[in-house]
Amino acid sequence: MNKYSVIVFDLGNVLISFDYTPFLNKLESLKPGLGAKVGDLYKKNYNIHREFEAGKLTNIEFLKIMMEWTEGLISEEQFCIIFSEIFIENKNVVSLLPILKEKYKLVLLSNTNAIHKKYGWEHYDFLKYFDKLCLSHEIGSVKPEKKIYKHVENIIDALPGELLFIDDVAEYAEGARKTGWDAIQFSGYDNLVAELNKRGIL
Repeated sequence: MNKYSVIVFDLGNVLISFDYTPFLNKLESLKPGLGAKVGDLYKKNYNIHREFEAGKLTNIEFLKIMMEWTEGLISEEQFCIIFSEIFIENKNVVSLLPILKEKYKLVLLSNTNAIHKKYGWEHYDFLKYFDKLCLSHEIGSVKPEKKIYKHVENIIDALPGELLFIDDVAEYAEGARKTGWDAIQFSGYDNLVAELNKRGIL
């Protein structure tokens, strides 16, 4: 008998891929060197991104920093738009959702932020297949912290052994395993299908 009742999907680089190059190119078009400068600052101050994803920085606080970095050459609204034009739907992975939904509860578990949600991915039609959206900035915790995995268990009312997690980041998949879940590190559609078949899910 299949032990799983809940399948938990990561969002970025699983259901949607992302690439910050278009964002940085648009900044570069505003002023030569600006895209490179902001890209460099973002990497060197990655803690800001993580704090924003963890809900420790508000939109206002995050945008204040971004307005400084972009030298006032762009409005907050325009920044939010181009900062979020980085996603492309992985249609082959998304095509599995209605099939899985027939037998399992589906949960989305993502390290994300309020700007990317509103301006980037909230409009995707595939979100209708999910019973719950568990988002780091709303929970106040990021993967691989134990709190975020326990939040999923509590909100979906499932035991750890009933959950299967799919995430592209090895550290986040391992965080789920440490919580008692099964996990698949996503490396592509074909591998995911093979792993799901191995578990008798597809």
